[in-house]
Amino acid sequence: MKKNILIIGGSLRAKSFNKYLASNLIEIRKEKFNFEIFSDFNLLPHYNTDDHNQDNWPKTLLELEEKIKKADGVIFVTPEYNFSVPGYLKNCIDWISRLPNQPLDRKPVCIQSASLGPLGGARVQYHLRQILVFLNAKVMNKNEIFVTFAKQKFDENSGKLTDAITIDFIRKQLDAFYIFIDE
Repeated sequence: MKKNILIIGGSLRAKSFNKYLASNLIEIRKEKFNFEIFSDFNLLPHYNTDDHNQDNWPKTLLELEEKIKKADGVIFVTPEYNFSVPGYLKNCIDWISRLPNQPLDRKPVCIQSASLGPLGGARVQYHLRQILVFLNAKVMNKNEIFVTFAKQKFDENSGKLTDAITIDFIRKQLDAFYIFIDE
């Protein structure tokens, strides 16, 4: 039975390797999952407690809340900015964290990242895990996906992931996530 997965992330940049990574998941395990990508971060205003009014939530936030609730699991695909979580993703999570019926509470989650360097976004994943603890998300610890030296592993024009070893690692993570969702 196929599971519904919401991918949150990618990047704001049009030719982001993380956006490419998110798009490639659809092809890698289409037989096991129905994927939907949320990347409309620019439609959420900057979080400000003064604007936090439960009678007037941003429309994009309410749509995202429904997508999270309907999903069997969530995959965060994110670049690393300054050794941490990009501001637009943190803003999105801050908004989500204020919802009265927490959609990420006990929701199965896994994380992926891609970078030009040798760490593949390890620090962003560490920080994102810390944030997700507050939301009581059920984060899968293994298998981890850090796509290192991303420029060498994607076709820059099409965004297609071309590295067979990386594709195999991702396939294994998605297989593990399929099982993790039901645990």
